[in-house]
Amino acid sequence: MDINFNYVHVKASTRLEEVITEKINKLKTRFDFLISADVYFKTEKSSSTDEGRVCEIKLSLPGPLVFASANEENFDMAIAKCVNDVKSQLQKRKEKMSTHI
Repeated sequence: MDINFNYVHVKASTRLEEVITEKINKLKTRFDFLISADVYFKTEKSSSTDEGRVCEIKLSLPGPLVFASANEENFDMAIAKCVNDVKSQLQKRKEKMSTHI
């Protein structure tokens, strides 16, 4: 599965790439209909100091895209939240697909 990483106002990080690759590969084993993933890491300036690290995941699969975004105080928390959101969306999609088969 192809995973594309995009960094906006963030230095590229192999550690972040390894973490997200591991989590997406786990999703791929559970949901075999995944085609590719686009992952965005961004920093945003905001008035509140406890947020500003954004992780966005966009998954390509049959049907509409699956997308999740999280704005947290660090990238690890943002990744965890995004993966959980995507996982629940994929579970719902899988349930719908199994009813049509």
